[in-house]
Amino acid sequence: MTHATSNPKIHEGRNLKRFREMLGIKQDFLAFELGEEWNQQKISLLEQKEKIDADVLEQVSAILKIPAEAIRNFDEEKAVNIISNTFHDSSVANGVFHNPIYHPIDKLMQLHEEKIALYERMLKEKDEMMARLERLIGK
Repeated sequence: MTHATSNPKIHEGRNLKRFREMLGIKQDFLAFELGEEWNQQKISLLEQKEKIDADVLEQVSAILKIPAEAIRNFDEEKAVNIISNTFHDSSVANGVFHNPIYHPIDKLMQLHEEKIALYERMLKEKDEMMARLERLIGK
């Protein structure tokens, strides 16, 4: 079931893992974003697959905010050659690394705020339940 254009050196799961790690995203977070049927172990297994199912790859790339083609076509050997042949001039390297990616932190902050809201809601429910119990005991 291999495509004529596929490169046998490309391992999509390993590529996914590299991009995820470069973005500072944990397997748990990726699993959470993919939905209920996903967990850390399933992400770990996904990252061991040489070929990732196209629709899953699309979902994962959308979460990581990188093109699916990047995961599908990243060849580490070629990338190392390009980097070693290109970045002898530090100004080029500075240009590449000058624009950091903030979205994983924004997403973590959003999750943190959602957790706080959930915690506050739970506290309110606990207070309401305690008030009901106190009324019951008072009777």
